[in-house]
Amino acid sequence: MSVFIIAEAGVNHNGSIELAKKLIDVASEAGVDAVKFQTFKAENLVSKNAQKAEYQKKTTDKNESQFDMIKKLELDVNTHKELMAYCKQKDIMFLSTPFDHDSIELLDALGLEIFKIPSGEITNLPYLKHIGKLGKQVILSTGMADIGEIEDALDVLVAAGTKKDNITVLHANTMYPTPMEDVNLKAMQTIACTFGVKVGYSDHTLGIEVPIAAVAMGATVIEKHFTLDKTMEGPDHKASLEPDELKAMVKAIRNIEQALGNGIKKPSNSEKPNMAIARKSIVASRSIKKGEILNEGNLAIKRPGNGISPMKWDEVLGRISQKDYEMDELI
Repeated sequence: MSVFIIAEAGVNHNGSIELAKKLIDVASEAGVDAVKFQTFKAENLVSKNAQKAEYQKKTTDKNESQFDMIKKLELDVNTHKELMAYCKQKDIMFLSTPFDHDSIELLDALGLEIFKIPSGEITNLPYLKHIGKLGKQVILSTGMADIGEIEDALDVLVAAGTKKDNITVLHANTMYPTPMEDVNLKAMQTIACTFGVKVGYSDHTLGIEVPIAAVAMGATVIEKHFTLDKTMEGPDHKASLEPDELKAMVKAIRNIEQALGNGIKKPSNSEKPNMAIARKSIVASRSIKKGEILNEGNLAIKRPGNGISPMKWDEVLGRISQKDYEMDELI
């Protein structure tokens, strides 16, 4: 099973379909499995007086409300259809995170196979029920959640009609960027052990080493924000990867997947030819005459390894030599 890599374009298209298509190009070229956007109606997502997060205030106009910021980043139905068609052309899966009931219905009507639940909705019972009823594949992000909240969300999804086998739970930390000491990757394994579900990791750190480590620790899904340019205007560009970094992350993850192997410890095909060269055998440490007793004085252990194994040392000591040996000759 290959790791499912989601390149999170999110709102980094800044409301432009041209930019969105360029992001799809970058994701496709990097070799990820899916590119993900966000589907919402600003009216349904935030009340008019909702505050922006501190990181958003730094990366956008601080006098603009959260509502006005989000309104500009909305994608309409036709834009969705156009982006989905473009993804098909580029042979990459289109995903989007719905943030309200209308958006869930829209994405279901558009035939999305996988529904991604963002961290902020893990305590939204009606929302969870709505997605659970669809019986689709679900990816659940768990930023800001504790183990009890994850349990409650899973219970709601399963009770509504989604099979547990169809749910992947992503460990996440909802801070852009996430400080290293707050990543707590081991919590991903705690989720896997506690609920017996497939797990993954949604990353908001700067750089690519943490998602690579997550794959080594058993993540089956990796999600990472990306952008065309970190210096662009908008809330999430700063904590996103640029195209070359996204490529490097994908390449590293694919290498780690291969490197993980099957867990059986035995000589690999590539190292077998080196066994005779690197291992040692029992040899004569000086010339030995036929009939002499083999002992520590006339035996040594040296390369190559294609003679008697030194593990048989105790069995060889005290035996009578059956022939003449020259120094360094294999016994």
